[in-house]
Amino acid sequence: MNNISNNLEKFGFDRWLLEKVAPETLEQFDIARVVAVHKDSYTISNGEVDVLAELVGKLIFSAASPVDYPAVGDWVLANYYDENTFAIIHEVLSRKSLLKRKTPGKKVDFQLIAANIDVAFIVQSLNENFNLRRLERYLVMVNEDKIKSIVLLSKSDLLDNEDITRIIDDIQKIMPGLQVVPFSNENESGLDSLKMIMQSGLTYCLLGSSGVGKTTLINNLIGESVYKTKTISKKESKGRHATTHRQLIRLDSGAMIVDTPGMRELGNFSVGTGLDETFSEIITLAEKCHFSDCTHVGEKGCAVLGAVEKGQLSAERYQNYLKMAKESSYNEMSYLEKRKKDKQFGKLIKTVLKHKNSQKGT
Repeated sequence: MNNISNNLEKFGFDRWLLEKVAPETLEQFDIARVVAVHKDSYTISNGEVDVLAELVGKLIFSAASPVDYPAVGDWVLANYYDENTFAIIHEVLSRKSLLKRKTPGKKVDFQLIAANIDVAFIVQSLNENFNLRRLERYLVMVNEDKIKSIVLLSKSDLLDNEDITRIIDDIQKIMPGLQVVPFSNENESGLDSLKMIMQSGLTYCLLGSSGVGKTTLINNLIGESVYKTKTISKKESKGRHATTHRQLIRLDSGAMIVDTPGMRELGNFSVGTGLDETFSEIITLAEKCHFSDCTHVGEKGCAVLGAVEKGQLSAERYQNYLKMAKESSYNEMSYLEKRKKDKQFGKLIKTVLKHKNSQKGT
């Protein structure tokens, strides 16, 4: 590609992204990728060197929400200083995809996970951590941005092949065609299959709860213990997340993978497409409901409730769909109301400042 180095191409930059950049912009700035997000700074790479970077003031003050800030995997326009040892980020380029979730707790806002992801690895371990309902939540988040999903089942050494096959069948009943790969960090079974899946130039993301083995998997893919892991509690079969910040890691194969801290809470909002994609059989059933505005809760002639009563749709999956649909709508309304209040507060501040300035002039 014209004006783009081979190093950036190997790092995932392609023609789609290049077409989103004005030619004159390339004369003023360098293109780099965000490889780590820290509390008040970033690490970016041009494919040759990783440097610490900060945001230009204009970008900070013009940001209307967390979505306007860089995430791991983002491509940015930057200027390098001090012999390429420090950089200032001026702009975030168009994104192919953006993984995000509701901020944990009562606060209603976005929390960025990673950008420009080609494939999301959803990791669940084959012990007490495995949960179909939690898997559905991850699938909704990933499907919302039309990112390909692959489920990784860690700790396969804990179960026999018959039990693993049963669990894979349960997963594929809710998402036919979904690729599922069991593996073990302990005896390394399945790791070769996983390595064969990962393609050079593509960006993958690890999603999952604490203690499912994401960081150990990273170390196994790298071939050495580069990243720290933490001991799992035998009592709760849970681990404290070893990853404290999101980072993009380049493998020798040319594939890139984003490691993320474990998620104890996964809230979604504004995920209509993700819900429809993940619960496609419920959407198909809904088309047969007697009422076009059926809520699938108590209406007569509801095809969805009929399928639950006949055992064609599991009650647990139905309840999870209703719960996430209600949660998504509530969070979206709360977020829009928050944005409305923020704008009103901003207008109030401007009015007060304008009034003060006019008084000074008199």
